[in-house]
Amino acid sequence: MEKEEMKGLSRRDFIKAAGATAAGVAAGSLMPEGVFAAPTASPRVIGANDRINVAFVGVGGMGGGHLHSFRESESAWNVTCGAVCDVWEKRRREAQGRAGCPGSMVFGDYRRLLENKDIDAVVVATPDHWHAPVSIAAMEAGKHVYVEKPMTHTLQEAFKMWDTAKRTKAIVQVGSQGCSDAKWHTAGKAIRDGKIGTVLCAQGSYCRNNPQGEWNYWIDPDMNESNCDWKMWLGNAPKRAFSPDRYFRWRKYWDYGTGIIGDLWPHRLHPLLIAMSMTDQFPKRVACLGAICCDTDKGNGEPRDVADTTMMVAEFPNGAQIYLLGSTVNERGIEDMIRGQKASLFFGGGRVEIRPERPFSDEVEEEAILVIGPGEDHNVHRKNWLDAIRSNSQPNCGIDLGVRVQTIVSMAEMSYRQSRMMNFDAKKMKLI
Repeated sequence: MEKEEMKGLSRRDFIKAAGATAAGVAAGSLMPEGVFAAPTASPRVIGANDRINVAFVGVGGMGGGHLHSFRESESAWNVTCGAVCDVWEKRRREAQGRAGCPGSMVFGDYRRLLENKDIDAVVVATPDHWHAPVSIAAMEAGKHVYVEKPMTHTLQEAFKMWDTAKRTKAIVQVGSQGCSDAKWHTAGKAIRDGKIGTVLCAQGSYCRNNPQGEWNYWIDPDMNESNCDWKMWLGNAPKRAFSPDRYFRWRKYWDYGTGIIGDLWPHRLHPLLIAMSMTDQFPKRVACLGAICCDTDKGNGEPRDVADTTMMVAEFPNGAQIYLLGSTVNERGIEDMIRGQKASLFFGGGRVEIRPERPFSDEVEEEAILVIGPGEDHNVHRKNWLDAIRSNSQPNCGIDLGVRVQTIVSMAEMSYRQSRMMNFDAKKMKLI
């Protein structure tokens, strides 16, 4: 019997997820307490003045942006852009030039990159279905991880990542840069100070209007089967013939992404949980609906799988709720706000505003709290990760917040695709 099983709980029990995809829902235990196996490798101890050697897996649009920022800030942040990896030869060669790393540190297979013991941290900006496999392998290899949102593609993967981060002590930052915006933390303090009374619900949105169809990115004619490792790109996704459309426009398809639900809503969910002072809360119930209302893909490759208009409500064990609206065919969003029994909280103009409810106007004063600190900024969020590595502390969008938001995101996807409300038991850590 394995050592872990002697404790009465196997690692398999730990990571058994209910409803890893929308294909079905099984009631398996997700997180029995105290089951963290020994790490394969531990990150090296990095002091306050130590240089951090960063590698980049996935160097397309977002990944290329990360590489550019780290390269420009090498001196200020005391980092080195040490390696790059991409399945497409053109992208990795261009990335090599931007990183300034030798040819020996350019890879088409992320596993070869992770073998290098000089790499301290890895930025993962692949399509969603590769987020967890690369991040988990990086942590097992003793690397810290910055992973783009959504944190994972499935709920099962989210709990595997949580397990791995806890075991290895790797510092994980999810790329939801709004979490480093001071206004959400200012709001969280106001709520903890009791300025709106009992938190009831919050609302937000992420809306765009692209007549050409959101995520219908330009297809580079230089990409072909001879210079792109299509099998590697597909990974654990369903096997399909080589498709430049799916390679460049992957966010449109369930096989690799989740559209608005995973690409856009994390930008609201992570900050709202911070503002509501609910970063320790898993959802209780999630319902999501939506549709493809407009034919924006005509002449732009395969039709999309994911909705262009969708909305979601999530309820938490404490009774609080979050409502989100999302659209890629109408840019009129709804106001970010948090409602309490005694007052409501609003954001705007560098301030957090407290507006009392009429019955409590004698008890609660209208107030505008000045926000002191940075706004939403990718570089602030990247630097926060590096600071957390050096201080061995949790970053603004660490693994504990990340797994809770990913649970909401995955339940929303399953709800939408199965046309049913999804229920989660936070005490037993399983879908019902």
